[in-house]
Amino acid sequence: ILLRTRFGNWIFAVGGEADAARAVGVPVVRTKIGLYLGVAFAAWVSGQHLLFSYDVVQSGEGVGNELTYIIAAVIGGCLITGGYGSAIGSAVGAFIFGMTSKGIVYAEWNPDWFKFFLGAMLLLATLLNAWVRKRAEATS
Repeated sequence: ILLRTRFGNWIFAVGGEADAARAVGVPVVRTKIGLYLGVAFAAWVSGQHLLFSYDVVQSGEGVGNELTYIIAAVIGGCLITGGYGSAIGSAVGAFIFGMTSKGIVYAEWNPDWFKFFLGAMLLLATLLNAWVRKRAEATS
């Protein structure tokens, strides 16, 4: 959807530079509202899944893990500044993140090392993203 539709191009344009997107005719406000509605719908589906699986939903579920989720997306190739990334990359980042989390537990290491590895993965992903972006801009 992101790569092959007009709405997907609008999403990337709004994430990259809203003023430039507005200048070429992208409805920035409508696009942002649509994205917020999509995220709200996904949260509702997730809540329903928890409700049907466990017969209970707590409002504080996932609170405090926001930075962790952002780091998983950055590991998958998304830029924090916006305008670049993919859903598949974010899924791969979440998979790598989950494997690291479970790997530390199964290796019977001290769980406090998880935050260290989280920071190291974020640093490595950020440096790799910057390096790839510079090479891509140099060749184009």
